[in-house]
Amino acid sequence: AWYVPCLASLETLQELCRKENLRCKSIGITNRSLKSYEVEYLCDYKVEEGTEYYLVKWKGWPESSNTWEPQKNLKCPLLLQNFLSDKNEYLSRVREGKALKVRNHVKALKPAVADYIVKKAKQRIALQRWKEELNRKKNHKAMILVENTVDLEGPPLDFYYINEYKPAPGINVINGITTGCECADCPAEKCCPKEAGFILAYNKQKKLKIQPGLPIYECNSFCRCGPDCPNRIVQKGTPYSLCIFRTNNGRGWGVKTLQKIKTNSFVMEYVGEVITSEEAERRGQLYDNQGNTYLFDLDYDSDEFTVDAARYGNVSHFVNHSCDPNLQVFNVFIDNLDLRLPRIALFSTRTIKAGEELTFDYQMKGSIDLTSDSADGLSPSKKRIRTVCKCGAVCCRGYLN
Repeated sequence: AWYVPCLASLETLQELCRKENLRCKSIGITNRSLKSYEVEYLCDYKVEEGTEYYLVKWKGWPESSNTWEPQKNLKCPLLLQNFLSDKNEYLSRVREGKALKVRNHVKALKPAVADYIVKKAKQRIALQRWKEELNRKKNHKAMILVENTVDLEGPPLDFYYINEYKPAPGINVINGITTGCECADCPAEKCCPKEAGFILAYNKQKKLKIQPGLPIYECNSFCRCGPDCPNRIVQKGTPYSLCIFRTNNGRGWGVKTLQKIKTNSFVMEYVGEVITSEEAERRGQLYDNQGNTYLFDLDYDSDEFTVDAARYGNVSHFVNHSCDPNLQVFNVFIDNLDLRLPRIALFSTRTIKAGEELTFDYQMKGSIDLTSDSADGLSPSKKRIRTVCKCGAVCCRGYLN
């Protein structure tokens, strides 16, 4: 049978049921719960005849059901705290000292203040749902947090979280590898890297020991070694809890680590749609007009394929560029040995403190760093509108491309 996923949230469906007086056990609307009330957020405030009132948005009920409730009846200290914090934040931004006005002997919030508080409450709920969605979809143990203390921007509307490459029709990112190493304790003489003609990429502490430009060959699904093999790092996913946050200097979203990261540690993989370079050229023209940069050429062996993380990607979609980055790009081969289709891994170039933003150089490749001195070597898809860089580094080149 054909079906499509419901795009409405649980609360929206509950609101529709209550509005139409319908019961639906699967979403929690029964005879018993049809008239239940829980504060979702606070919309407005007034003082009438010495009594403080808050306008309440009830969870699972349409806004037409909002009611004024005296503060003494409200048992939601966190929501009250959020309300006051949002009010003070708005006043500090617009440099207004007073939030209340008096009309007909009633002290009421100015409409602009109440409007901001409602938008901030809705944003907070939307970001919380997005965080929960990201953590449901991720395939690693570390947590993903979301934070916006800068503006009213909510979750991206056209972004879908994936954990691995999403190949376009006709592109095979798994080449059907059928053999692996026979090591009982990797690395051995016949381990995967040596079979490919390279050295093991990691030391005993599972930190990177090779120079940029050299490929990483990890043990694959046919190898005899177990999950604790020191040559299985990238395939285990991001080991650090990360936070997608809103930057305060016009760079949109960014990513910061919530844990200390040591030098030469694997941080995350760059994933997205795998498309042909011809399709990347077409999309690139559109992205330039939008001021976006999500195309990553897979040019380790050839320039045949590109990763596009604009609509499909993981946390790396939100990592910003820097001309002085703390992450370095490496090409990785695990269950696909096709040199045209390496996986892209980001490793730390130095110790990164907890709370520090993660960045990589958008001109950086696993085989060579394309600086402004080698701009003529860029593929045609890169010779388009130049995007101004806002990284703020002392060595900033001035442009992202």
